[in-house]
Amino acid sequence: DHRDLHSFPTRRSSDLLNWQWPINVTSFEKGLVKSGLVLFGETGEQVKASESGKVVYAGSGLKGYGNLIIVKHNEEYLTAYGYNKRVLVSEGSVVKKGEVIAEIGVDNKNRRVLFFEMRRHGKAVSILEYMPVLRK
Repeated sequence: DHRDLHSFPTRRSSDLLNWQWPINVTSFEKGLVKSGLVLFGETGEQVKASESGKVVYAGSGLKGYGNLIIVKHNEEYLTAYGYNKRVLVSEGSVVKKGEVIAEIGVDNKNRRVLFFEMRRHGKAVSILEYMPVLRK
């Protein structure tokens, strides 16, 4: 049997990743950009990495996101966490899934929120297609 490698089904690399919500999500709204979600949280709530990866950005240099953390999970996926009150990781650090990376902050409307975005190959994707189903 001499089939080439291309005839075997390949798993998308997301299938190897097992995502979790970064905070305890009770409600959310679509962000200003179609990609991200604004997750409503509690004062002092800890923001956790959705999957393991490397922190490629931690700072406040991108306008409109407050204190922002970007975690690169592999060559395909990264997640972004915005509006943090305190950033608890630094650029270059490796984080494990569920590790606390920040403390939730407020957006420009003074609401206790986390802006959460996922990108695949640099393009924003629908988070709800990847995350565990939210129970009401």
